[in-house]
Amino acid sequence: MDEIRKTFDEWAENGRAELMEKEHGKNVIKFLRTISFEKPFTFLDVGCGNGWVVRRIAQEKLCKKVIGIDKSKKMINQANKMKKSKKEKFVNEDIQSWKYKGKFDYIFSMESLYYVDSIDESLKAIFQMLKPGGQFFCGTDYYADNRYTAKWAKIMKIQMHLHSKKEWKEFFNRAGFKTKTKQIKDPKGNKKWKREFGTMFIIGQKPERQYSN
Repeated sequence: MDEIRKTFDEWAENGRAELMEKEHGKNVIKFLRTISFEKPFTFLDVGCGNGWVVRRIAQEKLCKKVIGIDKSKKMINQANKMKKSKKEKFVNEDIQSWKYKGKFDYIFSMESLYYVDSIDESLKAIFQMLKPGGQFFCGTDYYADNRYTAKWAKIMKIQMHLHSKKEWKEFFNRAGFKTKTKQIKDPKGNKKWKREFGTMFIIGQKPERQYSN
């Protein structure tokens, strides 16, 4: 078993899953409110943990289907126990190896993409799973520009890819996305990384048309 899967299995059992929702929930909800769901849509959450974002998105009237995937089986078991609607589905999978035939309108990931084996390969898979014009929202508090969170990898003692805002945008552009970023801060947060730097969201849009040489 790899160390990341082992770590998150442990978190599913010791209450850290609920702590992640508490730590990141405020900024994530603030960001999700900036998305205009104006027509029926499908949604994928990569690294869904106990499924808190999936349950939130399933409440949207125009949501047709929302899937959460996570490489931790114990996180998925927890998410399934907390399901609230038939729109929700949870799958014990890794984004790089998941064989999914459908396409999504939106794909989301919070604090999970920096754990993958290859960011390039993961973004390539995500790009392929989006419909033309679809969007991928990647949220992270762990990035080089945020000096307060750069030490997290030493504390966690597992693989975590640390990159700057500029580097993240380059990853997205290389995958074929039209890319921009958005900072969501929590001015009243009890930690400096929330107040001063906040969560960085890299927003990638898949072009409506694909051009080939």
